[in-house]
Amino acid sequence: MFSNPDLYKFIFGRLTLDSIPYHEPILVVTFLGVAIGGIALLGLLTYFRLWGYLWKEWFTSIDHKKIGIMYVVLALIMLLRGFSDALLMRLQQAIAFNGSEGYLPPHHYDQIFTAHGVIMIFFVAMPFVTGLMNLVVPLQIGARDVSFPFLNNFSFWMTTAGAIVIMISLFIGEFAKTGWLAYPPLSGIAYSPDVGVDYYIWGLQVAGIGTTLSGINLIATIVKMRAPGMTFMKMPVFTWTSLCTNILIVASFPILTATLALLTLDRYAGTNFFTNDLGGNPMMYVNLIWIWGHPEVYILILPAFGVFSEVVATFCGKRLFGYASMVYATCVIMILSYLVWLHHFFTMGSGASVNSFFGITTMIISIPTGAKLFNWLFTMYHGRIRYEPPMLWTVGFMVTFTIGGMTGVMLAVPPADFVLHNSLFLIAHFHNVIIGGVLFGMFAGVNYWFPKAFGFKLDPFWGKMSFWFWQIGFWFAFMPLYILGLMGVTRRVSQFDDPSLQIWFIIAAFGAGLIAIGIACFLIQLAVSFMKREELRDHTGDPWGGRTLEWSTSSPPPAYNFAFTPIVYDHDAWWDMKNRGYVRPTEGFIPIHMPKNTGTGIILGVLSIGFAFGMIWYMWWLAAITFVAMIVITIGHTFNYKRDYHIPADEVVKTENERTKQLAGQV
Repeated sequence: MFSNPDLYKFIFGRLTLDSIPYHEPILVVTFLGVAIGGIALLGLLTYFRLWGYLWKEWFTSIDHKKIGIMYVVLALIMLLRGFSDALLMRLQQAIAFNGSEGYLPPHHYDQIFTAHGVIMIFFVAMPFVTGLMNLVVPLQIGARDVSFPFLNNFSFWMTTAGAIVIMISLFIGEFAKTGWLAYPPLSGIAYSPDVGVDYYIWGLQVAGIGTTLSGINLIATIVKMRAPGMTFMKMPVFTWTSLCTNILIVASFPILTATLALLTLDRYAGTNFFTNDLGGNPMMYVNLIWIWGHPEVYILILPAFGVFSEVVATFCGKRLFGYASMVYATCVIMILSYLVWLHHFFTMGSGASVNSFFGITTMIISIPTGAKLFNWLFTMYHGRIRYEPPMLWTVGFMVTFTIGGMTGVMLAVPPADFVLHNSLFLIAHFHNVIIGGVLFGMFAGVNYWFPKAFGFKLDPFWGKMSFWFWQIGFWFAFMPLYILGLMGVTRRVSQFDDPSLQIWFIIAAFGAGLIAIGIACFLIQLAVSFMKREELRDHTGDPWGGRTLEWSTSSPPPAYNFAFTPIVYDHDAWWDMKNRGYVRPTEGFIPIHMPKNTGTGIILGVLSIGFAFGMIWYMWWLAAITFVAMIVITIGHTFNYKRDYHIPADEVVKTENERTKQLAGQV
């Protein structure tokens, strides 16, 4: 049928049977496992007739709470994939000594460490952060939803589409072998002529659209939809950190988009933006990618700081110490995050003056971060501390992140960085702040706000088990890397000649195993909690003794959040309401208009996957058809004027009466 090679090339581009990695035993076994698991899941969903429910209530939902939950589910799924890559790397490094090549060929190892970084940053940490912001921010500011509900749904499905594009590379073709930032010339067409870098580019471009639009949406929500009386200096700290985070997203992600677009032109159109000839410069790519990349670190950590601020105040039974200084410190970090990017490549040869400037600004940014840490400590001082799982994650963060911060200050000294910049010391530092800061913060947030999402707490025993395995496993996994880095061991190496190094890699692999048990405990915690949900259900409406406005709604809230928009007098709004003897009104309700669910977001997400796949494999007909379809559907959606429905007043009265009874014991 395809005897004509031109016809075959037109239809399939560069996709051939050789693109299926059936000669890689690990990938074949992984594919079989995923296929069996996927078929089993599809069978269960079909057997229990859940497809209609998922489509109507979740996939097409424009409710910010459900979208936030779906972001967190996406993050957890991708965490399993990204962490499996980490286990593969740690095992390979532990055994590849004394002439042994280990079990991962170099080209496969390079794909794994690239995919690990991309997945953990873009598709674990970012969805975690965005999910918590989506779930909590409208509840904290007294809004019924985000400013643009459909855009919120579309943003989620674009992020999911980007994750799917990355996952496809596991079974069709291959992924980039460049490291998670894809520096030229290694990512150029001359050194990476295969599809790996193209998967990287289009996966991040698709997901980046969703992230940027989500940032715009949340900024508009926070700035324009706060409850009456909620001035900026009365906003909860988590809302403040979310605002600064989304300002950074809107300011920095277009830079990533433009940088990848220029790399795309180099690879597809033969331009020379990042080559060593014809006027190009590879170091320009490094500058641009880190002008996005270092604000990205603070995009991830600032919401975690907000979570810790909420958790510390709640579980110490005190108002947060130094609210104003927390806000100012957050804003200072947001601004300074744009003045430190060059510390990632002190060795490029910019000169002593440039290195000194960026070294000093890097040290300065540790000051507002330290101020936050002291505020949390002073909040704990003389507080009635309750070591529930969210507080355990917070205390664990305070110890772990402090070590990561100190090693960061070490790396901010250019002479020290000249020695350590390409060593495992840097890997240990980065994981120290990302795991000890971001992931610990996200687990604290999930445990803390889970009752707000589902109406019952997570099981505390398995939550504590998860925390301790994560905490101990982290120290076993990454402290040896500090030692190896100081010994001069470089990163991105899969085999070693010096047998004296092996013991440190074995310890690190043991630590990764403990973290794996911690992840398993978290999954068990979820399963046990849903089985025991009636036992864990909270009937007070205030499961942790919360202090912010989101606790003035039931757990879980109805679709519209607030029938009456609350009036705010203090930045601890709900605490202030309880002290004033606030009682909900039970009459005077009017019908509430809410947007309808829509499938346009998921359809555009599916089409974007098709467009990316067509561009990756040079299937130009597929890229053209899906691109035109996306434009047509987007334009058509703008003419859909029948998106609203209203909740009858008697239904609002009934729901509000139930919530008033639920919260009556609080006032």
